[in-house]
Amino acid sequence: MMPNISRRSWLAGIPLAAQAARAPLPAVKLPHKVRIGLIGVEGHVGEITNHLKEAPDVEFVAAADLDPKAMARFARGPLAGIHQYTDYRQMLDKEKLEMVAVGGQNGARAGILLELIDRKLHIVSEKPLSIDRAGLAKIRAGVERQRIRLTMLLPMRFLDTYRALKHVVDSGAIGEVAQIAGQKSYKLGEREEWMRHRASFGGTIPYIAVHMVDLMRFTSGREMLEAVSFQSRIGHAEMGDMENTTATIFRLDNSGTAALHMDYLRPETAPTHGDDRLRLAGTEGVVEYQESTGVTLMTGKEKPRVLTDLPPGGSLFLDFLDSVYNGKPAGLSIADIWRVNEIVLGARESAERHSIVKL
Repeated sequence: MMPNISRRSWLAGIPLAAQAARAPLPAVKLPHKVRIGLIGVEGHVGEITNHLKEAPDVEFVAAADLDPKAMARFARGPLAGIHQYTDYRQMLDKEKLEMVAVGGQNGARAGILLELIDRKLHIVSEKPLSIDRAGLAKIRAGVERQRIRLTMLLPMRFLDTYRALKHVVDSGAIGEVAQIAGQKSYKLGEREEWMRHRASFGGTIPYIAVHMVDLMRFTSGREMLEAVSFQSRIGHAEMGDMENTTATIFRLDNSGTAALHMDYLRPETAPTHGDDRLRLAGTEGVVEYQESTGVTLMTGKEKPRVLTDLPPGGSLFLDFLDSVYNGKPAGLSIADIWRVNEIVLGARESAERHSIVKL
């Protein structure tokens, strides 16, 4: 049996196992030193800390977390010298920062982001940005008003496998995408107390659907116009308000359909923490990705085959640095960030209302 690791330790150590196995990326040189801090050590923060060696001009100087034990676990190895705080406002007052990463609890995130926006700091945020539409609207208005730069931790679109799916679709090999099927299945493991409560968690759909919704849009080039969802917790009373099974059907902009099912029911005996799958069916063929089989392509012109010559992967954090300080186009646009947050909040609303929601 695989060891029962907590979500905190898994994300902090290896945000994406597949990403960790890939070759180091080219270094990103910046025009000046950039001092960065972190608020909330839980989340996909490995997307930043695992790429500091490729960002030699970034100085990771401080972190703040309400849990001193969690902070102590985080501030080890290469990060052993960072300044540690339990009050993030004290960190912001004392440290001269230019960029701040935000992890931690979902329910508190919008308030933290608004304070960072008021201080005109660039932001790398965990997802979702807010657990409600009102908070999202305030964040968007603040970013546009202060003209700061913001990205969200959706690193999966930078993986070579999903870039390969996009490349196949863009090449026209499978024709027009008519149906999309996505899956996210995770081990439950040990969950933090805040994830058991609606007010601090916000729901499984906005929490993990945000990854696959982004990938569905990114790889297919299609937009989502309507959603109908269902969500529930079956068994596992210890989860409290946290749903362990959800399903959403989307209507696409070409009248096609997309289906996303997610669960926290993956057995502890499984070889990996998660099982992500994405299938794109077009008028001329099908391309799909599963970790167990890789990227496979089947069309009317050729037999099914596994694609091994994949596009190079990348890093969301390095890409963001390159965009902010070197003026390069961002691989994850701010328009995509706003849109994916709107979609997952709408999908959760559908489950709560038991009705179709326009997106």
